[in-house]
Amino acid sequence: MKATASGVTGVVLAGGLGRRMGGVDKGLTELDGRPMVEWVVERLQPQVERLLINANQNADRYGRLGHPVVADQVQGFAGPLAGLHTGLLAAATELVVTAPCDSPFLPDDLVERLRAALEAHGAQLAVARTFDQPHPVFSLVRRDVCEHLAAFLAAGGRKIDRWYGELQTVEVDFSDQAEAFRNINTPEELAQNARR
Repeated sequence: MKATASGVTGVVLAGGLGRRMGGVDKGLTELDGRPMVEWVVERLQPQVERLLINANQNADRYGRLGHPVVADQVQGFAGPLAGLHTGLLAAATELVVTAPCDSPFLPDDLVERLRAALEAHGAQLAVARTFDQPHPVFSLVRRDVCEHLAAFLAAGGRKIDRWYGELQTVEVDFSDQAEAFRNINTPEELAQNARR
């Protein structure tokens, strides 16, 4: 375990409905013979102290990966913020990092770089950015923002950038690894990314 992994819980966001993938569970869709979530877990696990999988269906299949599976506390497939909220509630560490189940190429220094910026700026949240595009589902968050997030969700808020716009946030430039943030939303994108 890297030193930067201490005190960080990783949350793989697999709670969506996979509408653009034809209504199938994206995390369990195979890329090169393995469920996409396996690729994500393989890259994120060495960067964190503990790993959770946020899933609202197929909990038994996700559970076979050997990590706790936690479902959204907010009902109705409320999006990545609901997954983050669940992760913050379930985490025993001060910091929580999120990554989506459909981004199998995520950087192997994601946590290290996000944490360095979070601590240097005294921020509540660090979010990855490539060029001028933030990637809010790749973020490192202090667990003590949980109450603020719960209130935002209870008021009907769902837009992740609107929520973190209210916090002390630092964007971390990953333009040198822009390809690592490719996500796979459709069968066409799945085919394009096979054997890469």
